[in-house]
Amino acid sequence: MPTALFHSIISDLGSVALVVLFFGGSIFVHELGHFWAARRRGVHVERFSIGFGPKIVSWRGKDGVEYRLSWLPIGGYVALPQLADMSVIEGESTADTKTLPPISYATKIIVFAAGAAMNLVFALVLACIIWFIGEPVSSDMATTRIGYVSPTIELSDGTKVPSPASQAGLRIGDIVRAIDGVKVTDWASLTQTLITSAGRDEYDQPMAVFTIERDGRELEIVLFPRLAGDERYRHVGISQSYELLVHDVAAGSAAEKAGFKPGDEIRSLDGQPISNIAVYQEHLDQHVQQTVLARVKRAGQELELRIPPRANAKTGTGLTLTTGFTLTHPSPLAQLWEQTTMTFRILWSLINPHSDIGLSKVAGAVGIARIFYSAAEAGIRTVLIFTILVNVNLAIFNLLPIPVLDGGHMLFATIARLRGRALPVNLVMTAQSVFMVLLFSMIIYVFFFDVKRLVRDVQADRAEAAAPAK
Repeated sequence: MPTALFHSIISDLGSVALVVLFFGGSIFVHELGHFWAARRRGVHVERFSIGFGPKIVSWRGKDGVEYRLSWLPIGGYVALPQLADMSVIEGESTADTKTLPPISYATKIIVFAAGAAMNLVFALVLACIIWFIGEPVSSDMATTRIGYVSPTIELSDGTKVPSPASQAGLRIGDIVRAIDGVKVTDWASLTQTLITSAGRDEYDQPMAVFTIERDGRELEIVLFPRLAGDERYRHVGISQSYELLVHDVAAGSAAEKAGFKPGDEIRSLDGQPISNIAVYQEHLDQHVQQTVLARVKRAGQELELRIPPRANAKTGTGLTLTTGFTLTHPSPLAQLWEQTTMTFRILWSLINPHSDIGLSKVAGAVGIARIFYSAAEAGIRTVLIFTILVNVNLAIFNLLPIPVLDGGHMLFATIARLRGRALPVNLVMTAQSVFMVLLFSMIIYVFFFDVKRLVRDVQADRAEAAAPAK
């Protein structure tokens, strides 16, 4: 077996193992919270399952609990017949609930909330690890300074239109401080805030108010985002500012002849400041048959290098460019707060009628596993960061007051407590059944779009891999 192929297989297996460990582990931790709290509070535990549906394998422990791994990897459950009749989802119980002692309101709340609590504890532990080992942040993601304003953007149907940013007068060097009053601190938060924004004008068209800093003054600029890209997210046509560093210089290339070396920072071309790859490429394309004067920073000193004329725009300079990275150590609570605010912002955008975000843009089990796989290829730090987000999401989602979720059980228990008697069994069972159908319908709906995205991206990757051979 060729060495490269062997290493590729080992790498893929390692990535899959990380997906199983951290994605499956997040579900396991949630159910472990319910299980541990139930045992501590004297509640009868019928079954502990990772996954739903028919079992793959199961065994009964010495404690009398059936432990199983089931076929549908979309969650898990701990069967607690004393607390809720979930036989429609979890299967019939063999326990005679009439002979089991009643459960107090406090115990119900503790057991139902324990799953989310364990997810938050797990997220906090991982956040402490990130705090200790550091989080690598690239220069392009650590800023909200605009490095390029595109004159046009391409809509989902391939039509090119003037970009909202250029029409509104945004400039290179502007620093975006907030969008619709929501503070942005880096490019990820800027992008996510723009995508989930829900502002609209009198014609019901997407609208966003950018608060920017320009030349020391704060300005508010109204933009009208366009829905672009495969997912039809809000776009305005800007990209971030960052330093351009030379990663590699091709032997015999124009760049080598000009004297470029790895580690050089390109500061300007013909006197034009360069802080984005698009600006760099545009300038070179517009001056193909001219000598381009590049000012670079090397070992603390600035040098002038001359890039010779090229045959055409397709003739590259021979430079491979990258940007800088810094290792940050965000506090654990700051990490959890960031993921929590992001989760609530997305939830709000899903129910806000003025938002452009719908269920079709939500990642289900397939999408999450796919992101985990990509994160695993990027490194363990990225996996840990994404796992924190997943666990915060699991905690918040499960506490929503929706029947079949933990929050729904807590709602029923609280209503029963306030009215002084249990809710009618038929009412609870009907609500559970209706919302279970709705939940599984949502899961199937999201699964369809997850697979659609996966197929589209695989086709794009194949097309990109085949392109050089043309």
